[in-house]
Amino acid sequence: MSEDEISTENTMRERAEESRLKLWLLVGANRLVVTGVISLAFFGLFMLGGLFDPSLAELLEDRGVIESLFASMLGALVTGVTLVVTISQLIVSQENGPLGEQRARMSETMDFRSYIKDLTDKPAPADPSAFLREIVDSTEVRAEALREVVAGTDDQDLEREVDEFVDSITGNSETVREKLDGAKFGTFDVVYASMDYNYSWKIFQIERFKAEYGDVLDEDQDEALDDLRTSLVMFGPAREHIKTLYFQWELIDLSRLILYIAIPALLVSGMMMTFVDETTLVGTVLGVELLVWVVAASFTFTLAPFFMLTAYVMRIATAAKRTLAIGPLILRDSQR
Repeated sequence: MSEDEISTENTMRERAEESRLKLWLLVGANRLVVTGVISLAFFGLFMLGGLFDPSLAELLEDRGVIESLFASMLGALVTGVTLVVTISQLIVSQENGPLGEQRARMSETMDFRSYIKDLTDKPAPADPSAFLREIVDSTEVRAEALREVVAGTDDQDLEREVDEFVDSITGNSETVREKLDGAKFGTFDVVYASMDYNYSWKIFQIERFKAEYGDVLDEDQDEALDDLRTSLVMFGPAREHIKTLYFQWELIDLSRLILYIAIPALLVSGMMMTFVDETTLVGTVLGVELLVWVVAASFTFTLAPFFMLTAYVMRIATAAKRTLAIGPLILRDSQR
């Protein structure tokens, strides 16, 4: 097996062969910045229509057109806010439950923290980024232990492949550890860093080692592989748990922000329907009727809640898709 088949790139972007700009837009950038980018793009396209099609200004001089446009936005905003409130209630309802269910949740959480304590020989950290970093550190330590017990074996292919495999784990661990260092929960940084750690591929490689070299592995080597596999297996549910908490956190933030912006958007829609017509705004700016500028800006602002929803859903959906499988399953062709 070649080195390319044993080692992988250290970041999700490199493994997925995606452009830096695309991943920045989908998951990396601040969602308010993405909302602003989408809003500016929409406003710019609207104004291009006014610049190259003078009939747009004539159309907007008809008060009925403005009333119809912003009346539809009033209905859409009310419906959208109702949907957001429903999402918030759904998230909150997941945290409610009888005492028995809450006790079971607590018991399962503490059991997992006990597993991590046994894995790292120290109490599990309370901070999510430090929690994941401890598992990554433990994996790196056990990988080096595997290299030591395999060194000097009679099977040169096994020794070479283990060396390449451990080097891959060490490089990937260093990259992820640097990104987790200082990352704070509530931002996407913790989940984003954890997505760079391709533990699934590493578990598969361990299973392949045991299958292909089972007849030459001694007891210490086999135990070292099992120990490394255990630490990698612990990373999967830990990342999924933190990712789930982040999704809930993000959706609650989204709900609150949309409620904040929906109220002024409703006000703008009402004012445009009530006060603005061809006599209210006269003159031109940069060769375009002032009425077109105001309608374009107001219409873009009333769409801001939907642009915000788009920005947040893009991140959540992308992160969910790229961490869809748990365990040694590789879904993307570029990583298989």
